[in-house]
Amino acid sequence: MNTTFPRLLQEHARQRPADAALREKEYGIWQTLNWADLYAMVGQIAHGLARDGLQRGEHVVIVGANRPRLSAGILAVQTLGGIAVPLYQDAAATEYVFPINNADVRFAVVENQEQVDKLQEIKADCPTLSRIYYDDPRGLRNYPSQGLCSLDALLQDGTALAAKNPQFVEQQIQAGQPDDVAAMFFTSGTTGNAKGVVHTHRSLLDRAKAGADFDKLTSHEEVLAYLPPAWIGQNIFSYAQWLCCGYVVNCPESTETVTIDLKEIGPTYYFAPPRVFEGLLTQVMIRMEDASAPKRSMFKFFMDVARDVGPRRMDGEPIGLWNSMMYGLGNLLVYGPLRNNLGFSRVRVAYTAGEAISPDLFSFYRSIGINLKQLYGSTETAVFVCLQPDNQAYADTVGVPCDGVEIKVADNGEILVKSAGLLKGYYKNPEATAEVLSADGWYKTNDAGFIDSRGHLKIIDRVKDVGRIQGGVNDGAMFAPKYVENKLKFFPFIKEAVAYGDGRDKVCVMLNIDFDAVGNWAERRNLPYAGYTDLAQKPEVYQLILECVEKVNADLSADTLLAGSQISRFLVLHKELDADDGELTRTNKVRRGYIAEKYAVLVQALYEGLAQQYIETAVKFEDGRSGSVSATLKLSDAKVFSAVERAA
Repeated sequence: MNTTFPRLLQEHARQRPADAALREKEYGIWQTLNWADLYAMVGQIAHGLARDGLQRGEHVVIVGANRPRLSAGILAVQTLGGIAVPLYQDAAATEYVFPINNADVRFAVVENQEQVDKLQEIKADCPTLSRIYYDDPRGLRNYPSQGLCSLDALLQDGTALAAKNPQFVEQQIQAGQPDDVAAMFFTSGTTGNAKGVVHTHRSLLDRAKAGADFDKLTSHEEVLAYLPPAWIGQNIFSYAQWLCCGYVVNCPESTETVTIDLKEIGPTYYFAPPRVFEGLLTQVMIRMEDASAPKRSMFKFFMDVARDVGPRRMDGEPIGLWNSMMYGLGNLLVYGPLRNNLGFSRVRVAYTAGEAISPDLFSFYRSIGINLKQLYGSTETAVFVCLQPDNQAYADTVGVPCDGVEIKVADNGEILVKSAGLLKGYYKNPEATAEVLSADGWYKTNDAGFIDSRGHLKIIDRVKDVGRIQGGVNDGAMFAPKYVENKLKFFPFIKEAVAYGDGRDKVCVMLNIDFDAVGNWAERRNLPYAGYTDLAQKPEVYQLILECVEKVNADLSADTLLAGSQISRFLVLHKELDADDGELTRTNKVRRGYIAEKYAVLVQALYEGLAQQYIETAVKFEDGRSGSVSATLKLSDAKVFSAVERAA
């Protein structure tokens, strides 16, 4: 698109000033901000930032949850030709040091006291950081005022400045160009320091429009913005496409109220990673276990109908009169109330991405009438590379290339992408840029995959992670750790998995149980436990997890390419993997190499065939305190299958 974010805001404000642009739930009541008021607010913030010295091309850090005034802050920064740099609001203070120093940041716009405290804590390590603007004033009344300013005060000053120079904002908007840098998103940094991915107005809006056109999005959509704004997926769905289409973005009151807010809003356009869909389904199944016998029987009967009929119906295939009648009755008694309870009664398009989704989970949502689809993309591609058409949603693919995208597969199986949505480069990192962007404009995704006979892209694993088994009966067999991990996480009882096997004679994994799902399973069997560590090491839980592992092995044995990736041994960790402990990224991706070093004694015990191993691990609590957790872990063998056994 040959425009910029501030110009789109200006168009909406002129063409439909009274229409809702943003909603925020405050004290249980939804507050609406229309396009005209949003435009005025952006202008006021822009005046204040310009007075304080924000220069064109300068970076401004944005930290917080989705809030209307933070979105207005981003628009104000871009109005002045600045570059928005959203950071994860739940990150530790020390994680902000590198991006702030890397981008020479002087200004920060944050949500509340928590974020102010973090930035104040690292101020000595960030000499350029001089101004912090905050949205929520609670708890900040008696803070030192040097360099600290409320958005209320900034808006008040901006109003006075706007009265003196009413043409200023218009002039600034017109000075901005589509190829100006609009935002920078830092990667998750799984193997070192995060890299700043530089995107222009053109690259972000090109992909936003491609996605909007693909699914025929209009200004009538309702979206719930509940994921971190620092993640480019949330930024595309609740910022770029919002301004591209002009629909309404709703900001929940807090993370604790998201489920309630989802039901109240009833979004028409929805995105969530697989773990969110898994969590919602787990809650449903837990409630059904506690329901009366007649209700459980009715649920089981109509879900059997849905599994048989629903996906075909969703794909537009004929299902016959009898099936239509039975599905209609099921919709009245089960599927409709279930969609309403989940908050999906109005969803027209729902997407998932980031990790592989279980075929059963994917089929469940489509079978009850939710148009759940998969997409493929990354921070570097401004998200939209492949999308699934409404009548071609498959659990094992990520869709077809969308408008403006070219895809080819390199000799080593790596997926290469070319589109107008590619990153401009990595900030201050030409070497890394040269590694991923070829001279003729192809982006190297580092994902291994292929285009299947239907024209859909299928992803196997990260190219750098695909390895080989060395030694043993499977010597030379391909090992795809992420593929194995995802198959394990398809089970509701397994939350995280870390697989090892490259260069070794067998595959071993370390697992996290899903505390809620396994806890409910244990309670229904009158199995007492005292917290996560105790529950994780119960013999009954190990037997439950063993059954899941061996089902994965049975599936893998049927795949001639990956049969050698079957799991020989496993253990259940004594603590949940945590981003605060460095084991996960802020986007909940496993840092496999770091975990291998941290738990080297466990990896060694798995490969040496030990039956148990003591470990003590340092942990960081939510209140900032440090401590440790220890346990003697059981290590278990799992059955591996031959092709003959699988067939039997």
